Amino acid sequence: MPTKAPRSGSQEASETLAIQALAFIAEDGAHLAGFLNATGIEPGAIRAAARDRDFLAGVLDYVLGDEPLLLAFADSAGIDPAEVARRRANFGHHWERDLP
Repeated sequence: MPTKAPRSGSQEASETLAIQALAFIAEDGAHLAGFLNATGIEPGAIRAAARDRDFLAGVLDYVLGDEPLLLAFADSAGIDPAEVARRRANFGHHWERDLP
């Protein structure tokens, strides 16, 4: 049974949703490979990075940037896809990947 994200507007609820999204991404090899490629993070560094608010904001940015992934995650979490954008807004600034 999917775990529903908390409904309050709190930062904690937003971080919880981002961690749920990260776990959802990690469950699928193709999603995880795409995430690792897009972020440049090493698989072994994910656990430590997940403690960083900016990284968690980036996770939600990644999900929001891939509509099929967004819809699949929202369905799995039992939430409206728009909830991901609302939770992302709680983080403030948007993450930008360093490009060569």
